[in-house]
Amino acid sequence: MPFLAADIGGTHGRVALMRGSPGGAGGVETLAYRVFMCAEFPSLAELLQAFVDAEVRTPVKHCVLACAGQAMGEEVVNDNLAWPIQLMPLRHALGLDEIAVLNDFEALAYALDGSLANDGRHLCGPNAHTRGPTLVIGPGTGLGAAVHIPGTGGGFVLATEAGQMDFAPNSVRERELLAKLAPEGGYVPFEHIVSGPGLLSVYVTLCALDGTTPTLAVPEAITTAAVARSDAKAVEAVEIFCGALGSFTGNLAMSFMATGGVYLAGGFLSSIVELLKRSVFEERFLHGRSARALLSQVPVWVTEHGHHGVQGAAQWYLRHGMAAPGALQPAAAGGVP
Repeated sequence: MPFLAADIGGTHGRVALMRGSPGGAGGVETLAYRVFMCAEFPSLAELLQAFVDAEVRTPVKHCVLACAGQAMGEEVVNDNLAWPIQLMPLRHALGLDEIAVLNDFEALAYALDGSLANDGRHLCGPNAHTRGPTLVIGPGTGLGAAVHIPGTGGGFVLATEAGQMDFAPNSVRERELLAKLAPEGGYVPFEHIVSGPGLLSVYVTLCALDGTTPTLAVPEAITTAAVARSDAKAVEAVEIFCGALGSFTGNLAMSFMATGGVYLAGGFLSSIVELLKRSVFEERFLHGRSARALLSQVPVWVTEHGHHGVQGAAQWYLRHGMAAPGALQPAAAGGVP
């Protein structure tokens, strides 16, 4: 039975028509796949309907939705989505019998059982795949993270909201940055530094600290200028971004003992891999003292987000929403097995 699998982030909506591979071996087959810009649609229902109109020839009644944030009852809660998502109206608008929901980085972690496992450019640590907890981390419109724990039957995945953890400065310049971002003190999450909007905020704040006028208005322009070394503040903003990403990644690697490695996902990072390699990312990732011995053995790769989210969402759905091959049963909304 074909079903829809959608990976919805703050910027892109990736949608596929999927089905279990013939023979019931647990694999998935992609029948159609498209990428949409979320801002071009007034609602998620209309984005999904555009895909159905273009690619679906027979009625589809089941959908698995991987999206930024978490499902709370009938609503997906997140600050970075283009529109609010209410599951009941969405199901009615598309004529679906069922919508199952999981976090977008939870879906990426499930893709480690298939398409994501051998995809990536080596960044630091041993260039070898080992068994153990594996992290998937990605700065985009927000900052997502999930961990895959190996075990029988493919193991399991823990979704997180780690991007909301407090940012901690590592240098005098970062302390000045934090004081400017929060002049009255208070909570500043890592996501406000380590994301596309965060990079723009860092760049603008650095300009304000030094009394210069920002000339770049979007994150892509900042990374382009940093690669070309044509704007000193862009270069500094990307360096701070890379350092903060290193600290964040090392924190999570220690928390979950991620001996299976780390995948940094997203086209955003793929465009600055060489800057990441030359940056303080690795030094900040390694931290210090006893933690360094552990973290030096953790491999880190950079991979494209691409189709892996819909692949992982489909893997999750076939595992938790199928009682037997070809017999879809209602899966729990909110990504709970």
